[in-house]
Amino acid sequence: MELPRYDEIIVPALEHLNSKQEVRLRDFELPLASHLNLTQEQIEYEYESGNGRVFYDRICWAVSYLNMAGLVHKPKRGVYAINDLGKKQLQNPSQIIQFIQEQITKREETRVKKSKTADDQLISVEQRTPEESLYYAFDGIKNSIYREILETILSKSPREFEKLVVTLLQKMGYGGEVQNSGIVTQQSNDKGIDGIIKEDVLGLGRIHIQAKRFGFDNTIGREEIQKFVGALAVAQSNKGVFITTSSFSKGAIEYVQNLNASTTVVLIDGNQLAEHIYNYGLGMQTEKVIEIKTLDSDFWDRMLDG
Repeated sequence: MELPRYDEIIVPALEHLNSKQEVRLRDFELPLASHLNLTQEQIEYEYESGNGRVFYDRICWAVSYLNMAGLVHKPKRGVYAINDLGKKQLQNPSQIIQFIQEQITKREETRVKKSKTADDQLISVEQRTPEESLYYAFDGIKNSIYREILETILSKSPREFEKLVVTLLQKMGYGGEVQNSGIVTQQSNDKGIDGIIKEDVLGLGRIHIQAKRFGFDNTIGREEIQKFVGALAVAQSNKGVFITTSSFSKGAIEYVQNLNASTTVVLIDGNQLAEHIYNYGLGMQTEKVIEIKTLDSDFWDRMLDG
């Protein structure tokens, strides 16, 4: 069944946003279907796997790319609004797809530069095997979800973020079977420490946490980390985790790497935070499962060759 591709939905979706103040994701479907002259059968057409309606899924991707390119923002979860950059790009709609591709390419190049292995280097679409294409697509989906995780965190209060990171560290196994191992400190008297994880029943081993909920463009410098190390010294602790939704400067990272052996500080930036939340399933649910089968060699090898 012929349906518009996700890139053919991008401009109409942005135009629809421009005519409204805010739009919920599910409320894009009918206006866009009407704009694109789709039949009810086309709107309701589902993937053969049963993993939902094709048209709605493509709308989700179109809006996601608008978001990743910075043309829209999310004032709250599941709600989108056009911003000044999006309105500016609408003045030349024929260039919007190219602009989005350029922004996504910049993001991908940045991600690849941070990659630890040569296997993550960019390969052109034409050069990829079907298996490589599948993994790249999966990687793209995860990166989109990572951003959504961070946007959702930024819509919550700083206090809720502190509770979240304590819960995450517990989910990752810190605190083990210790009852009430995670503590969120009193806001009025936290002394630079936002949370504590007790590593043993007696509380002899403790991990102290600082959580900073900043925008994507913010960078935490060396001075902030030095203050945290000072707070650890006051708390007579030699283990600390500094978690943020943004990123750390080169100076901050080098400072942590050069700390003396008696103090260990781990830095977790926004991308790592989102990845941990995703991988440990904190506040996540499985939406789709794709099953790929391969031949059972033992079964087929028992048969006589012709």
